[in-house]
Amino acid sequence: MANAALAPSGNLPGGKMVTADGVPLKIALARAERRRRLTAFLLVAPLLAFIVITFIVPIGQMMWRSVDNPIVVATLPQTIEALGEWDGQDLPSENVYAALVSDLVAAQANRTVGQLAIRMNYEFSGARSLFAGLARRGDDMQAPFREAVIEENDRWGDPAVWQILQREGRPYTAAYYVSAVDLRYNDQGEIERQAPNQRIYVALFLRTLALSVAITCTTLLLGYPIAFLLASLPMRTSNLLMIFVLLPFWTSLLVRTTAWIVLLQQQGVINDILVWLGLISNNGRVLMIHNAFGTIVAMTHILLPFMVLPLYSVMKGISPSYMRAARSLGANNWTAFWKVYMPLTVPGIGAGAILVFIISIGYYITPALVGGQSGQMISNLIAFHMQNSLNWGLAAALGTILLVGVLILYWTYSRIVGIDKVKLG
Repeated sequence: MANAALAPSGNLPGGKMVTADGVPLKIALARAERRRRLTAFLLVAPLLAFIVITFIVPIGQMMWRSVDNPIVVATLPQTIEALGEWDGQDLPSENVYAALVSDLVAAQANRTVGQLAIRMNYEFSGARSLFAGLARRGDDMQAPFREAVIEENDRWGDPAVWQILQREGRPYTAAYYVSAVDLRYNDQGEIERQAPNQRIYVALFLRTLALSVAITCTTLLLGYPIAFLLASLPMRTSNLLMIFVLLPFWTSLLVRTTAWIVLLQQQGVINDILVWLGLISNNGRVLMIHNAFGTIVAMTHILLPFMVLPLYSVMKGISPSYMRAARSLGANNWTAFWKVYMPLTVPGIGAGAILVFIISIGYYITPALVGGQSGQMISNLIAFHMQNSLNWGLAAALGTILLVGVLILYWTYSRIVGIDKVKLG
């Protein structure tokens, strides 16, 4: 280091080494290290800011929205306060009904009753008309309010409605997560399983996991021999063939998916060929689209390069002398491949499997177009709640569960295989 040149004496009277300008060497080294770290931080600061703004903050907002519950508290403050003294057994007192009318009249004036009605409609059917109707007629009501409110709609005489209001009248709620795992609150406020015909989310999570594993396995089975061939050929030939591997990246995802619809449909190209070859009859055309098979086929084609590229980069670094040495020691081609070559490609297999699995588990467009009912994934239902039902809290809860599940699988893989063995080249 330029600043670390010793002074002519080389030492202070106390025996400490100093730099040319008289600064103790230990302090000068500490300053240089701090400058080096600051310079390195400033260099990566733009990338760090980009990751925080586009990745960390949206994920944090998603997780916050899955438990955030401000609408009921903000719209019915007097009602929630009055319900704090209710035992949850019989109907609430007159004061609670009076507070409800007052809150809904104010909400009607502020035009916030619609948000409240939508929020409570997530908890029980008919809530929209229940709250909106009372808000419109609240100005004309007079004491006693309990009788007047129940007369307007007899559902206000059901303690279950008030139990839901009391439970959801908090700034945070677990109701979205309860629904996301096919559970519900009963009339006693206890959590129990949904009716069999309403259990959809857990089965969809399991189907998403199964389809992602199947897609990962099929891409590995197809991609391994392709990568092995590319790594074995001369560089000029392998570069030419690599163009065909990368060709899907140069084509629109929508075009590729639509092409598979043309190929796989019952009146499509593949069925026409099978009929022409006499393998199936014209009336026995195979259904290969709008099901899980179509999802696996289309997504395998789309994600295959993500498996081939890591495998190829690892295989290209394996010296051919290893296989020759194994054969010279008496191993046949299969034994040499299985005992020597295959273990050396495990880092590439791990990298490709992680890439394909994580991408496929959150895929949306392809399952939506070719999946049908049996080929849909959890991402399609998350998009439905975001765009159609507008139940953003439930969509956020489903997304958070999916994120946590992926992290658990990633941690399990790291503990069993070791993430340090994953290499992209």
